[in-house]
Amino acid sequence: MGEGMRASVLFVCLGNICRSPLAEGAFRAEAARLGLDVTVDSAGTGGWHAGDPPDPRSVAVARRNGVDISGQRARKVAKDDFRTFTHIYALDHDNLEGLRAVAPRDATAEIGLLLDLVRGDEGRAVADPYYGDDAGFDVTWRDVTMAAKALAKRLASEGWK
Repeated sequence: MGEGMRASVLFVCLGNICRSPLAEGAFRAEAARLGLDVTVDSAGTGGWHAGDPPDPRSVAVARRNGVDISGQRARKVAKDDFRTFTHIYALDHDNLEGLRAVAPRDATAEIGLLLDLVRGDEGRAVADPYYGDDAGFDVTWRDVTMAAKALAKRLASEGWK
């Protein structure tokens, strides 16, 4: 599918301060480990946190797992993203529906639910830890890390660089 092409992946949640920055960080780490040359970013379907860094609890859980996401800044999904990225993954059903609703007719990106990449977790959303305690961020990290490993393995097996 991607034979010789460079993959580019966008992870999307609601505000782009908790789940999608964690997915971005986990995937960057796994792609680097496998030697994939891939463009990676994250965004939100809502723009009210635009320019903000990730939630401190997201930064902390990523750091505990050897990944630095502190330099990321929230942004809202843009129409061009649907042509710029080869793959766009929503972290839950509402955001998947939102992405499909705003995708332009000439969108070229593959759009899907992130945990559909993980055998046994298909159809399941990555839980939003924002209103919970720190333990919820550990669960989110576990989920996005499993998906990041599955995605990197898939891209490598499909011939993406």
